[in-house]
Amino acid sequence: MNLADYIPANVTAESAIVWSAGLAAFLAVAAVWQGLIERDPGAARVRQLAKRREALMDGLRKPRRHQGRLRGIGLMHRVVERLKLLKNDQTQGFVEKLARAGWRSRDALVAYLFLKMTLPAALGAVATTMFYGMELYALPAMQKLLVVTAAVVAGVYLPDVFVKNSADKRQNKIRLGLPDALDLMVICAEAGLSLDSSLKRVAKEMALSCPEIADEFGLASVEIGFLPDRVMALRNLVKRTALPGIRGLVNTLIQSERYGTPLAQSLRVLSAEYRNERLMKAEEKAARLPAIMTVPMILFVLPPLFVVLIGPGALKIIDSLKGLKIPH
Repeated sequence: MNLADYIPANVTAESAIVWSAGLAAFLAVAAVWQGLIERDPGAARVRQLAKRREALMDGLRKPRRHQGRLRGIGLMHRVVERLKLLKNDQTQGFVEKLARAGWRSRDALVAYLFLKMTLPAALGAVATTMFYGMELYALPAMQKLLVVTAAVVAGVYLPDVFVKNSADKRQNKIRLGLPDALDLMVICAEAGLSLDSSLKRVAKEMALSCPEIADEFGLASVEIGFLPDRVMALRNLVKRTALPGIRGLVNTLIQSERYGTPLAQSLRVLSAEYRNERLMKAEEKAARLPAIMTVPMILFVLPPLFVVLIGPGALKIIDSLKGLKIPH
């Protein structure tokens, strides 16, 4: 098949090559520019955490009737409220999924529900316009139908995939920073600080190295100070993170409070266990590296190596054979 078969009828091959080269040059310049910019995400994250605490405190102090007011993104709020999507039975599950990704505001839930509802129709309309209205590609009718169906299905699953990927990245960062946070909690417990003060201090110290743990621990300390039962605040921490390590930490804290066991010793043992687990996972990845690198080496390293080593000899043999006179 020719390259021109994949290019729309009203676009020439030369124009496509020029636009592709320009786009590649722009992306290269943007990548170099982004790499040279010095960023300090810690300060912004600390300010965001402070604003989140203040918003939570204000929300808990206000009467309950004011918490249901719709603010922010007006169109999405009106559509979601008109269709009563917030009163769905699956709303609580959506809230937990968004919380695991770090989005706990009402606006995030409204935007997720709005995109979940409108994105399939939008992508389906775009695909229908491109393949049926503008007819950019001359495809058979069945292939056009399959492309439009795939666009609609992609619109259905794109919000869930995006939220899941964000939640997995956040959970991985929390998992990596949890042993250091437990070491700091051990120091705070041995210094005689209470649970909410320890969480607040750890959140302050971990704001630069692991902002995700700082966010979760800071919110947990605020909930412990405002909720009537601190066990409920710890259970909320487990729901927001959905990590076995956090679940083990919460069970240790609840057991220490209920039975009076030494908190510092329990946290020290837990920290050592999580640190060894992190080391074992790193060793596991290192052990898989030779098997993973075998295929790229065969495909991309060995052929150039053969060309460099065998190429000069092959060229000399070809030149020698050209100089020979073959008798008739």
